[in-house]
Amino acid sequence: MKGIITSFLVIVLMFSTQSCGDKTTTEPETSTDNFDRGALLTDMADNVIIPGYTAYATELGDLNESAQNFADSPTTDALNQLREDFLDAYIVWQRVSMFEIGKAEEVSLRNKTNIFPADVSQIMDNIETAGYNLDLPSTIDEQGFPAIEYLIYGTGQSEIDVTLYFLNNPNASDYLKVLTARLHDLALEVLNDWQLSYRETFISNDGSSATSSLNKLVNDYLFYYEKFLRAGKIGIPAGIFSGSPLPNTVEGFYSEGNSKLLFLEGLKASKGFFLGTSNYTDEVGESIQSYLDYLDQEGNDLSGKILAQFDVIESSAVGLENNFAGQIESDNIKMLETYDELQKNVILLKVDMLQALNIKVDFVDADGD
Repeated sequence: MKGIITSFLVIVLMFSTQSCGDKTTTEPETSTDNFDRGALLTDMADNVIIPGYTAYATELGDLNESAQNFADSPTTDALNQLREDFLDAYIVWQRVSMFEIGKAEEVSLRNKTNIFPADVSQIMDNIETAGYNLDLPSTIDEQGFPAIEYLIYGTGQSEIDVTLYFLNNPNASDYLKVLTARLHDLALEVLNDWQLSYRETFISNDGSSATSSLNKLVNDYLFYYEKFLRAGKIGIPAGIFSGSPLPNTVEGFYSEGNSKLLFLEGLKASKGFFLGTSNYTDEVGESIQSYLDYLDQEGNDLSGKILAQFDVIESSAVGLENNFAGQIESDNIKMLETYDELQKNVILLKVDMLQALNIKVDFVDADGD
């Protein structure tokens, strides 16, 4: 039986995510500007997306190896290495989570990677019975980083307790290996598709219709920012959608000190997408920022306003506790203030930016924003 809170959040996130695929019917639009969208798509693919997925797959390879080692021979040293590799991979995931396009959309990568909170009762049942099918949509909160996090942090009060848990529960070791291998396989599938074929498809679809690559990419970016960065990481735990705080729904709940780190990485990635920059190359080419600047004939400096608001959000978030659950319990007002700053950029991005770019929203707004 799923817990009430877990069920509530899964419903919210599944509805939002499924809404991304529920496209509104729109006629193809005709762009009247001469901006080189193909160059922007090329820079995004070569400087941001493919390097991001390459780094992500590499980190998951390390995570999978350390998980296999720990599961086969549980020791506290092996657990510490596993936790280190887990956090490294989780951080890099934040940098590619928004790119739910192409193969990532086809395999529902985000759903299978980072739906939180984890359904602990079902995870324990999976371990006890050794009977589960992680391809079922109902299992999205039984896998991915949140499930791994629970196994390596939440099954004991100390490193020794967690190690003893795995020593005494071989099914848990098997489940851990399945989870990390699954993440690695999914990442490789998406990366290989980008490298072998999708890059060319993505770049060549450089028009301005509702189904063009840029229109879809920008919509995916907005969907991530609004539903996962703003709502998932801050709004839902702070109680924006429930009327009361839900501290046990924060990302990184069991590892405790990582929720702010993961949020800041997601925020940095969101800003980097707008700027056309990444952590992996020094190349800076065409970007959403340069497109808006190209279109700005009246000196409104929309890109400058968006970037300034990103800085305000970061300043607000930096002042939060490392453990968002603790922050909610001690002073939730600060979480609500950070949410408000995130919301200000929803207006700039979803209304002003889309209007300037002549792009229509293609997902259903699940929370009235």
